[in-house]
Formats: sequence, structure tokens, C-alpha cells
Amino acid sequence: MPVEEFVAGWISGALGLVLGHPFDTVKVRLQTQTTYRGIIDCMVKTYRHESLLGFFKGMSFPIASIAMVNSVLFGIYSNTLLALTATSHQERRAQPPSYIHVFIAGCTGGFVQVYCLAPFDLIKVRLQNQTEPRARPPGSPPPRYRGPVHCAVSIFQEEGPRGLFRGAWALTLRDTPTMGIYFVTYEWLCRQSTRDGQDPSPATVLVAGGFAGIASWAVATPLDVIKSRLQMAGLKRRAYRGVLDCMLRIPPPLVGVSPGR
Repeated sequence: MPVEEFVAGWISGALGLVLGHPFDTVKVRLQTQTTYRGIIDCMVKTYRHESLLGFFKGMSFPIASIAMVNSVLFGIYSNTLLALTATSHQERRAQPPSYIHVFIAGCTGGFVQVYCLAPFDLIKVRLQNQTEPRARPPGSPPPRYRGPVHCAVSIFQEEGPRGLFRGAWALTLRDTPTMGIYFVTYEWLCRQSTRDGQDPSPATVLVAGGFAGIASWAVATPLDVIKSRLQMAGLKRRAYRGVLDCMLRIPPPLVGVSPGR
């Protein structure tokens, strides 16, 4: 991957995270806490108790890691598609790969990226669930984690190296098929809006990426709820024995649908 594409991917991913992180914080709190009556109630209580900064808790590590995670995802996707089709980029424009190959390559990229994403996502979720205000009254107890580095060190000391990958199986089950769905939806929409042999326009890429994100998250949300609950389960005791046990013990409906990661 050229340096320019790597930098552009990091900047675009970081901007997307900044815009989407407040909604992601609300989503995570609705998925893991029972103190809110709904989206509006969660937003109002977060703002009143923690100010606007409360919506941006846990954002630093995802921004720092987005370039690496995206480079792994798209690098694995491109190389898997190349191995499946044995064609160059120019040849793929003339003869696009089948949707089966696109789905397999997307699933492969989603599976591999989990090993990079899981620890950062765990730390993000733990920090998002800290509801203490930045300006605490005198004598009030400090938050459990003072920041992302302290959170990572504490998890490692209290739960061991495997603790940093808590919820990774649910994350794998979430991202493996949904990345395949994402890339298939994206490719289909681009092909429907582009003449043969031409690259899609920026507007087409924007619309196709948006609808691909909606399609993939519609499928990912149930497992995202399970992932978030498993990631929080190690704070005091093992609340769930695993992914299946967590599935069976969550009452419907599943809440916390998000437009993005």
C-alpha cells in the first residue's frame, strides 16, 4: 500500500471516528447498561452528568489504531481477491470479480483484522462505560481507569493477556460475515452506477459506502450487543460463560444499533 493511501486512509478513518464516536458511546451504553430508558434519555443524562466530553470517552486508541486496522482489512481483502482471481487491477476493471470472490475476500479481511482490532475495541468499550464526570466532587472515588494506557495495563494485570481479547470470538463472528456483506453491497452498487471499464465517481463511492455500511450493520448489531456485554463481563466476575451463554441470557429486543464501528 503506497504511503499516500495509508495516510489518506488514516485521516479519513480518523475523521469518521470523531464524527461517529458520540453515537457509538450512546450505543455501547445502551448495550451494556440498564440505567437508560432509550437513546434520548442516554444522551441527555450523559450531557448533564459528564458534559459534551462524555460522548468522546475512549476515542484516542481507536484513532491511533484506525490506520493499522484499515490497512490490514483492505490489504488482506485486495490480496485475497488477487489470489482468487489472479488478475491485476486493470484487468479487474475490464472483467470484475464475481460476487462470491468479493464475499470470500471480504470475510477473510474481516477475520484477520479482528486480531488487530480486539484489544483496542475492548479498551474503548471499557472507557465509554465510565460515567464519572471529569470534574469530580471532593472525596468522590476516582474512575476505575485513568486513560487508555492505564486501562490496558490494568486489564493485563487483573485478567492476564487473554483479558485483552475478551469478546474476540463475538467480534470475529460479527466482522467475518459482515465485512463480506459490506464489500459485496459496495461492489454491487458501484457496478450498477458505473459504466464498464470506468472507475466509480466520488459521489458513487460515498453513496455505495453508506448503504454498504447500513447493510452490514443491520446484520452485525445482535453480535455487537453480545460482544460489548462480554467485554464488560470481566470487570468483577465472569457474568457469561461464553458467546452462546450470553446469547441465551439477553432478553429481546437488542438495542444499540449503530451506523458504524
